[in-house]
Amino acid sequence: MTNHLSNYNNCRLCPRSCNIDRRSSHGFCGEGSSLCLGFAGIHSGEEPPITGNNGSGTIFVSGCNLGCAFCQNYQISKEGMGREVSTDKFSEICLALQRRGAENINIVTGSHAAPALALGIMEARQKGLNIPVVWNSSAYDGKESLDILEDFVDIYLPDLKTLNPQVSGKYFHAPDYPDRAKEAILRMMDSKPIKYNGICLSSGVIIRHLILPSYLDNSREVLEWFAKNCKGRALLSLMTQYTPVKSSGEIPGRYVSEEEYNAVLYMLQEYEIDFGFSQELVTGSDWLPDFNRTNPFSSELSIPVWHWKTGFHID
Repeated sequence: MTNHLSNYNNCRLCPRSCNIDRRSSHGFCGEGSSLCLGFAGIHSGEEPPITGNNGSGTIFVSGCNLGCAFCQNYQISKEGMGREVSTDKFSEICLALQRRGAENINIVTGSHAAPALALGIMEARQKGLNIPVVWNSSAYDGKESLDILEDFVDIYLPDLKTLNPQVSGKYFHAPDYPDRAKEAILRMMDSKPIKYNGICLSSGVIIRHLILPSYLDNSREVLEWFAKNCKGRALLSLMTQYTPVKSSGEIPGRYVSEEEYNAVLYMLQEYEIDFGFSQELVTGSDWLPDFNRTNPFSSELSIPVWHWKTGFHID
């Protein structure tokens, strides 16, 4: 099995193609060549085919190659929160999640760390990991990353945030996001056809779209593209949890309204999209994670297994 760590030498893992040596410097993602994690736990707040009966084994990777202005995980994506872990430690975390009954290993925002993550998954599998691996990303994944992941990922869980380059430039610092995300998602669907036993996916793609307040045209473009390119090949997950958060830039300053929510639900009917999930309208910030806590999420949603401050959690 190929060791992909050399991809950090002149990094082109994501569409930004920083071309820097991440062994001695940091890319746009804020990370070098070491794998840093913020939290791992059993999470029950994902889509039903990901959560299943026992919850998803989520692993939150520090750093991010996209940089959304309203990122809800900004503590680990932008503020450097997290701890460096070895390949062996990462494999131990995966196996600990499996022992706790996780339906899968759900790697969150790992696009910039694909080589180290692939190595860790490979070692975990050699030690007995036998549950599916979920790649939970912004879809701003480059060809090099997707090449590396081909043999290690079973389920893709990408966002499709926008197809408007002005929106993606303003809020995601990536005017090329629409084209790159479409390329990545089309490849993901070609790679992993849907396999679903009625409880959990063992293979497939779920495409997430977050409704932005005041940007209903944005949602219409995404849903129209999904209807033309993804129906029957992927599930749709419509999300309403946009929340104004701490940000260094201008962001929409309110929640999604009931009128906006109903308008997007009508779009689902208009485009005959009925294979997927729609989140109930969510307002308020009580559910936002705080990665300073051993359990960043509410106890109803999450069971901690490992935390960047305290290591493995012991019941």
